[in-house]
Amino acid sequence: MKKLTKSKQVLVAASMLFLLTTTAYSQGIVTQSRPGFDVVRADIPHGKIDTISYESKTVGTTRRTLIYTPPGYSASKKYPVLYLLHGIGGDEKEWYNGGHPEVILDNLYAQGKVQPMIVVLPNGRAIKDDRAGGNIMAPDKVQGFAIFEKDLLNDLIPFIESKYPVFTDKDHRAIAGLSMGGGQTLNFGLGHLDKFSWVGSFSAAPNTKTPQELLPDPDAAKKQLKLLWISCGASDGLITYSKRTHEYLAEKGVPHIYYIEPGVHDFKVWKNGLYMFSQLIFKPVDVSTFPKYVYSEEK
Repeated sequence: MKKLTKSKQVLVAASMLFLLTTTAYSQGIVTQSRPGFDVVRADIPHGKIDTISYESKTVGTTRRTLIYTPPGYSASKKYPVLYLLHGIGGDEKEWYNGGHPEVILDNLYAQGKVQPMIVVLPNGRAIKDDRAGGNIMAPDKVQGFAIFEKDLLNDLIPFIESKYPVFTDKDHRAIAGLSMGGGQTLNFGLGHLDKFSWVGSFSAAPNTKTPQELLPDPDAAKKQLKLLWISCGASDGLITYSKRTHEYLAEKGVPHIYYIEPGVHDFKVWKNGLYMFSQLIFKPVDVSTFPKYVYSEEK
């Protein structure tokens, strides 16, 4: 066999490196969830859900949050973090009771489809009486969702980073949420591009700021965001808020995924949003695939 010259050896090595890099960045399209994606399996490892408390200087009280640690969790490793927010009628237990993210993620881990991550499920109503009972539309309770921005950034995130083995840079921090939490996600995530590289809004509610307020500098978002995900049910009465954000982003050329599926304002849509979004975060992203995210029944 003819021996390659040194220059050809370098060329071959460079070509192999290019192919490996291209393969790493060519993540396939994540498809709609299938029956069984949210059903508990006894034959796989499971993560753990705990309730923990942290001191909130913002609210002036001790607050609770749920935290999910993945199967095989070890304090000797470092993990990225997803902050997962609930809706106006819920609290830190809404996702757990209605969506069971721990089941969805356990099943995805078993299939090798998600990166190991810690998921924090906070109470997004940052007031002293943060229960979901009574008049959830009372002005002080609604205002609590806006105040949570400071609680999240100044109290909860520093607490998590002091107590758990997590990465502390923006590229290892994601935020997502449903309904009111979807609006919070867009408001806080796009309002703090230095804090979050991964932003996922499921059926954003009327608390969502106007697109011009969300992103007054679209070019900054293009440079700093890894993934901006916006999904909603096609028959959701609140789809206007997702649609107007999508249209503004498209006009300004900000890469994002806009995923509309059959459904209304409920956990069927939100669970699928988490199912798809969680498979994309903390991985190399190919923005050229974003326009291909169109609902299909096909596998």
